[in-house]
Amino acid sequence: MSEQAPAPERADATSAHPLRAVVLAGGLTFEREVSLSSGTQVVEELTRRGLDAELRDADAELLPGLAAAPADAVFIALHGATGEDGALRAVLDLAGVPYVGSRASACRLAWDKPAAKSVVASAGVATPDWVALPHSTFRELGAGAVLDLMVARLGLPLMVKPASGGSALGVQKVSRVEDLPAAMVSCFAYGDTVMVERYVDGVEVALAVVDLGDGPQALPAVEIEPESGVFDYASRYSPGLTEYHTPAQLPDDVAERAAAMAVRVHEALGLADLSRTDAIVTPDGEVHFLEVNVSPGLTETSMFPMAVEAAGHDLGDVLARLLARRAAAQG
Repeated sequence: MSEQAPAPERADATSAHPLRAVVLAGGLTFEREVSLSSGTQVVEELTRRGLDAELRDADAELLPGLAAAPADAVFIALHGATGEDGALRAVLDLAGVPYVGSRASACRLAWDKPAAKSVVASAGVATPDWVALPHSTFRELGAGAVLDLMVARLGLPLMVKPASGGSALGVQKVSRVEDLPAAMVSCFAYGDTVMVERYVDGVEVALAVVDLGDGPQALPAVEIEPESGVFDYASRYSPGLTEYHTPAQLPDDVAERAAAMAVRVHEALGLADLSRTDAIVTPDGEVHFLEVNVSPGLTETSMFPMAVEAAGHDLGDVLARLLARRAAAQG
């Protein structure tokens, strides 16, 4: 992806019939505000590219609105379960509404972090060892005994995170055994199942993948350097708490392996159009898969736009091309 991509058909502001896009954002999740920020940014980018772009929430007015004023294609800027667990996409499929992004079944798989890790590991990708258990298991078998077994298996430190979810909500690094119960309780506030993962020391990178018609291709990696040492919710969305390097400060051979890994993850999980894989690169250059996001953030400070810019592309152009491809496929 070294050349500037040409403008999508019917995306010219002077066209008599500009592409009509509906951008979905908001939803009733913990990530609503981030989603609205992403959606607003997408609408601005598409409008600048000459598209007729409208921002809509995923509520009871959505389907009647799409029926009354059909979109050429929908762009999903919803984060959290609403935009990423596949349910909304399944409804759009039922309604015959074309949309950018992965199909419902692939989203369901990617949304379930332990399941996605299993598939990715089977594809030969390194990923930190983990255990995922529902709240009921701790209640029925005794939290203390189960946590002791986890520590014996995975060691310390550990990363504790919800088995599904985004924006690092509920994610904590635990270095002391006595802090583990509280971290688990906090994590259960975001879902019924918790994934406890072996902590891997290294550089965290975000790897965007885009398919503009020639197959999935990785964009330059974004290196993440949080002030706290953990890229949690505050580090992601509080200005000044994280420094980003794009492209990542990695040796060329490591950067190539990381890019290849992101494409392999995208393909192994059956994803489409765009994704963002989060990974850790150890000091010896090994790349470890953490998780994948099928609806990456698109705010002014999000990592996907950073990667697009580092590749020499215009974000609005990339988004418009993705929409034009989906609209053309439907037509």
